[in-house]
Amino acid sequence: MQIEQPRYAAHEFLETQEAIRTKAANIELYGVMFAMAKDTHLKDILFNQQRRMIEGYNFLSNLLRGRGMAMAPHTPHFHVYERPQTGLKQPQMQAPNPNATELSDQTIATLALNMHKTGSMMSMLWASECVDPDIRSFHATSANICQEMAYEMFQYMNYRGFYQAPQLANHTMRTMMQGIAPMAQGQQNYQTHFQQ
Repeated sequence: MQIEQPRYAAHEFLETQEAIRTKAANIELYGVMFAMAKDTHLKDILFNQQRRMIEGYNFLSNLLRGRGMAMAPHTPHFHVYERPQTGLKQPQMQAPNPNATELSDQTIATLALNMHKTGSMMSMLWASECVDPDIRSFHATSANICQEMAYEMFQYMNYRGFYQAPQLANHTMRTMMQGIAPMAQGQQNYQTHFQQ
């Protein structure tokens, strides 16, 4: 018995093809980064994130071939390794090495973080362009998974001092917060709207 091939809109199919090619490349890149990483904490994150990326790739591959199933509701799944710290300490950014033959842990973490930030934005954009509800759901879920993995990598980078989160001075934050006026309850006038 031959499975009937789903019929997708052209733009959603082309965007989804781009997504699956990107996922394949990122899975391979993670393998290279895992091999170069020195910190066992970073290796653990890379290993777990690559596993999640492979699951997404396989799900999408099956979905495109008409063998997919309804996507299960997404349950956030990421390890909170460290509580992020705010504030700025002495910056720890080395000058880039244009002749590098190996990547540092900081570079590996930065590449992974930016990959997931971009993946989250692109996946949500692609979800907004989809006609098929299963493909749309896949991209929206991918956006959420990417932002979770980005946050997980940020936590690691923040803990290691690779990514600091500067703060505004207290008086500046207070002044800015006091400049936001709340809306009064019932301020919107529905009667005027419906009387027209």
